[in-house]
Amino acid sequence: MSEPPMPLEAVRARIDVVDDALLRLLDERAGLAGAVAAAKRAAAGDGPVPFGLRPARETQVIRRLLARSHPGASTALVVRLWRELMGESLAAQGPFSITAFAGRDPARMAELARLRFGAAPPLTMVNNAEAALAAAKRSGGVALLPLDTSSAPWGRLLAEPGLRCFAILPCLSAWGPPAALAVASVEVEPSGSDQTLWVTDAGDPAAIIIGQLSAEGLAAELLREAGGLKLFTLAGYVQAEDPRLHRAPGRLSGVIGAAPLAFDP
Repeated sequence: MSEPPMPLEAVRARIDVVDDALLRLLDERAGLAGAVAAAKRAAAGDGPVPFGLRPARETQVIRRLLARSHPGASTALVVRLWRELMGESLAAQGPFSITAFAGRDPARMAELARLRFGAAPPLTMVNNAEAALAAAKRSGGVALLPLDTSSAPWGRLLAEPGLRCFAILPCLSAWGPPAALAVASVEVEPSGSDQTLWVTDAGDPAAIIIGQLSAEGLAAELLREAGGLKLFTLAGYVQAEDPRLHRAPGRLSGVIGAAPLAFDP
């Protein structure tokens, strides 16, 4: 015979115990984030504290947690919770702000910003890509560029070598199709399961370009086409100086960054 269910009051009492334990752990984690901030300030001396955003490291942390057994917690819950924790930690370490080019759907862009970076960083909505990219050049700045515009704001990164795309939003396919790119002045490192973002002005149909890239050993998919430019994802982490890309079509082309694959491909 199966055991009788716990009385409701006993369940609620147990939830209170778990909540208390979670709060203690959250407080401890916040204290550790403060210790990281203090160590970075000490290392910087009189100079500016470097932006602490490390997208590949964050991705690896979440992947490790998702690889553990979590039958009672959905993938979405784990991702959202740790994105909030990481956003709080990053905000505690120094300047951190999000500037989003509103595009056609400002509400969706705001939602994507919070899903990826949590509630900690201030969020500013702007009406053009120039303002968003200018904000990304400031210390602790991140720009969001929508993928749903008739222009190609992501193409501007070809002329901005100091800015790199480090994420395609949202990071869960269950939250919708790719809708925005996250850009910052950060080093983009491989996370272990990535896609490279490559732009070209080649006028050939996407299928022909994909075939040409395939002949070079590069697996490509068209992400967006706008303003005479095409944005492709290339499987894996491909270096900008990869000689295979030197033979790729287009007079104006290049790698604009790399992003981890979605947590639920």
